[in-house]
Amino acid sequence: MRLTSFTDYGLRALMRLASEPERIFTTEEIAQEFAISRNHLTKVVRDLAAAGFIATQRGSGGGFRLAQPAGTISLGDVVRRLEARHALVECFRDDGGACVLSPKCRLKRRLAAASKAFLDELDTSTLADCAYPARTTAKRQS
Repeated sequence: MRLTSFTDYGLRALMRLASEPERIFTTEEIAQEFAISRNHLTKVVRDLAAAGFIATQRGSGGGFRLAQPAGTISLGDVVRRLEARHALVECFRDDGGACVLSPKCRLKRRLAAASKAFLDELDTSTLADCAYPARTTAKRQS
């Protein structure tokens, strides 16, 4: 299964936040650290906040941080949320898509089972299991 860059960015940001859960990060900081688009990351952050994974703070000193402990955030839940608008195949779309193979397709059931197995596996891990290492500042030697 291939995840969209939207989900990739979301997972990267969450993994970084999990490394320092009390710290407030900015989109600029995360975007620079992972060499990703700040504008795209801003949209991801909006979705993560709407899902309750992160809390945002406006104004001076604003940014975002985890809204709940990393150990309570399932990777499967994150992927389900961020991939919700992207159907694996045409016939999985909310509107049923326009697949010419339906209703005789014998692939759909197998793809659904594979997708479920993929997400079930991600459900066995939490964000805490995958927290990105905190950045350390190199000490100057005299």
